[in-house]
Amino acid sequence: MSDLADLDPFDLPAWLGEGDVTWEPQGAIAGSALVHGRLTDGEQSVPCDLLAVDEAYPTPVADDASRRHSHQAWRHGQVHLVEHEGRPTLAVPGRDFTAETVLDAIERLARAVGAAPDHYAVLLRLGDRTGG
Repeated sequence: MSDLADLDPFDLPAWLGEGDVTWEPQGAIAGSALVHGRLTDGEQSVPCDLLAVDEAYPTPVADDASRRHSHQAWRHGQVHLVEHEGRPTLAVPGRDFTAETVLDAIERLARAVGAAPDHYAVLLRLGDRTGG
C-alpha cells in the first residue's frame, strides 16, 4: 500500500493557473490504477499522475483514510491532490480510468489551481507507446 501525503494545489507552479495547459499521459489510460502523466504549457512541464484509489489487487493502492478523503472530495466536485512516489497525483475514486474520468479529474484540478477549465486540454492516446 502506498503512502499518500496531501498536497495543497497552490504548492504547484503558478503557471498552471495562468494560461493554457495540457495534460498528457505517458501511455494508455485503460486497465491501470496508476497513470503517469505531465502537465505542460508548451514551455514548462510538471509531473501529474492519476491514481484510482479503490484498486485493491494484488495489494491496495491507498489506505482507508486516503480513499475516504478522495471520495469525499469527489462528492463535493473537487479532486484530492496527493504526493505519490514523489510526484503530484490526483487521487480519484475507482479502480481504473476512462476518458470521461480523466477529463473530469483534470477539470477539477484546473478549478483547484484557480484556472478556468476551458484553459485545460487532455491528450489521450489510443494505444500504449511502449509498442503494445
